Amino acid sequence: MAKYAMLIDPSRCTGCAACGIACQLQWQLPKEMHYNHLEFAEKGKYPEAWLEILPVQCQHCEDAPCLKHCPTDATYRREDGIVDVDPEECIECQICVQACPYDVRVVNQETGVPEKCKFCSDFVDQGETPACVSTCMNEVRIFGDLDDPDSEISKAMAKEDTYQLLAEEGTEPRVYYVLKGEKIEFSGK
Repeated sequence: MAKYAMLIDPSRCTGCAACGIACQLQWQLPKEMHYNHLEFAEKGKYPEAWLEILPVQCQHCEDAPCLKHCPTDATYRREDGIVDVDPEECIECQICVQACPYDVRVVNQETGVPEKCKFCSDFVDQGETPACVSTCMNEVRIFGDLDDPDSEISKAMAKEDTYQLLAEEGTEPRVYYVLKGEKIEFSGK
């Protein structure tokens, strides 16, 4: 069975937001709903100032607080590790929204269901890649199976130093970030 994960290299991100737009179009989300977003932080002082950009989405945690706190098991983990939501089981209590330390759950105003990135699992099941990955012109994201040593993500992870957002929370995210220099700070909740 596959063990899906994503590797994100923030140093390659230009902030164009094509990833978010592709996701919105793919899932026909209203303009106010985003499954992924970019965090911007100004660093340094003139004349040596720069902008850090951190792409953030559901981290598909091994020890997902949203899954642990869901009273109806509407939030569940697939065998391949993708954390998903069954809208038929959801009672719209929004406990998962409060439990997520990454603040990536969004409530669909039409249905009341807290939704999130699902690694485009419908397309992954057909051998395709998530919309945010295939749309990015700067190859910021790599998606694949960590259990396959020949996969692009496995090869990239073997070469790169990586870190996870809020690793101290113990959630064991399946989204990894390339470490170049210092970690980019995540603002979180």
